[in-house]
Amino acid sequence: MKEQRRHQRIRFKYPPLVRIGQLGLSGTGTLENLSLGGLMLRTELPLKVGEPFGCEFVVFDSPLIDMPAVVVSKVGDLYGSRFQAGPISESLIQGAIDKALASGKASILSINDLQGRKVMRVVGGLNAGLRNDMLYGLTRTGVEQIDLSEVTEIDSEGLDLCRLAIAQKIEIVRVSPCVRALMAA
Repeated sequence: MKEQRRHQRIRFKYPPLVRIGQLGLSGTGTLENLSLGGLMLRTELPLKVGEPFGCEFVVFDSPLIDMPAVVVSKVGDLYGSRFQAGPISESLIQGAIDKALASGKASILSINDLQGRKVMRVVGGLNAGLRNDMLYGLTRTGVEQIDLSEVTEIDSEGLDLCRLAIAQKIEIVRVSPCVRALMAA
């Protein structure tokens, strides 16, 4: 699960809606994850791999982001795509990502090797939306430490994940003020 992508992707606890259109068909879906390079969406619309499509979405209270993308993968009703974006679109996406992370409505989970140790890092919201990825990291990748210094919001599910890590003797090395406050309560 080590992140090897060019751009880190954010995940959502509550996926935003996305409107899409391809080859004369249009519909809606949910935005499962987002990066500067593309998005993953879930839709019943039968998108064709290798073909361009239009998409527009709002990440919580961001401005409308409207741009073309190309479908690069499909698994069931889940489609991976790559944006065909210019610098203005990238700026809109980056702004939306930054705001969603700062508000805790979106999350990034990454696992990196730092000085020979596997460290899991969470940025943004630590909540049930990260449950599967965090459990995978805790049980399958040999994570030894967790850095929560950039967590902007944590809920009871996120706190339960921290307790599980501690019970497995995984060291939490840094915490943000919101994590510290909830763990002390």
